[in-house]
Amino acid sequence: MSDRIATVTRTTKETDITVTINLDGSGKLDIETGVPFFDHMLSGFAKHGLFDLTLKCKGDIQVDCHHTIEDCGIALGQAIAKALGDKSAIKRYGFFIIPMDETLVLSAVDLSGRPYLVFEEEYSSERVGDMDTEMVREFFYAVSYSAMMNLHIKKFSGSNNHHIAEASFKAFGRALSDAVRIEPRLNGEVWSTKGSLDK
Repeated sequence: MSDRIATVTRTTKETDITVTINLDGSGKLDIETGVPFFDHMLSGFAKHGLFDLTLKCKGDIQVDCHHTIEDCGIALGQAIAKALGDKSAIKRYGFFIIPMDETLVLSAVDLSGRPYLVFEEEYSSERVGDMDTEMVREFFYAVSYSAMMNLHIKKFSGSNNHHIAEASFKAFGRALSDAVRIEPRLNGEVWSTKGSLDK
């Protein structure tokens, strides 16, 4: 199996981003987005998914965190898709439930090639640290559509906004880690009756 590593650079008038992901890593991190709480969330995603992740972003955070977080989601999703290549022999589906004190969050992934996001969470405050809580959904939307994945994020319980966000990122990491794993019995084929995970 070839290395499943990809680098994506995305530059606009609002952000300048370079991201490298190794789907077969060990959770090595080098993350700097200018939004410390978002760095914390990305670290949880990568560490619990056992992805090696380098992500550097210079964004217009003097405006707010929106462009930085959304564009990082786009670039990360593109890097995931690039690293997956033709998706041969991947398990395709993954799900995980993360408990964090009073919080319980589910993430489920299908690397189907058909993007869709179902996001069922509510937050009681507008911000956690220096990150707008509404950007949690925007991040997952950006990742799901640029990676061409079906992604569900659902909160079953929880009242602490930090716990809800963190459990969501960690659950996504674990679910994606399962979905990208290789199934030897597929003998290099894609896990689809259509013969493709891109249509």
